[in-house]
Amino acid sequence: MSNRRRVILITDGDEYAKRAVEHVAHEIGGRCITQSQGNPSVLTGEEIVKLIKKADHDPVLVMFDDSGLVGEGAGERALKYVASHKDIEVLGVIAVAAQTHQAEWTKVDVCIDREGELTPYGVDKFGIPELEIGRLNGDTVYSIDELDVPIVVGIGDVGKMAKRDSYEIGAPITKKAVELILERSGYRVAEE
Repeated sequence: MSNRRRVILITDGDEYAKRAVEHVAHEIGGRCITQSQGNPSVLTGEEIVKLIKKADHDPVLVMFDDSGLVGEGAGERALKYVASHKDIEVLGVIAVAAQTHQAEWTKVDVCIDREGELTPYGVDKFGIPELEIGRLNGDTVYSIDELDVPIVVGIGDVGKMAKRDSYEIGAPITKKAVELILERSGYRVAEE
């Protein structure tokens, strides 16, 4: 039996994202590393791993944010450290779209639009499908392609998307992305 902690990485960390991710973690019976919230991220990868290990149980949802900085910022350095740590099993990544002018993008396996529909097309920060298949623009997505993760799910801006992902209505798009990752990973089946 593995002692590795099972986590979902989320590339957003502002206040709206924090509220949405905390709500979804509670709904699915998981844990959220609230201290990983920040715009930009303030914790190092080492600090985040320590917090993950202290969480009561899995799955653990963790936020990372570069706040629009060009290239590899603090959020991406922390994300890479956590994703490659020997004690961490990444179930998947939720890649969050942003209105970036630096043209940072990543490949995604699937996206969820603001209506909650799966789409092969990338989505913008409002959750509206774009024209390119399998590609999402964002500001903390630069390093995702370098990671060895089982699935990358793209969504619009967590907790926002013209209020269609507000925590006040249950953050349905973020929740669907988390549930998709759990389903694809076989996490629930493995737990039973």
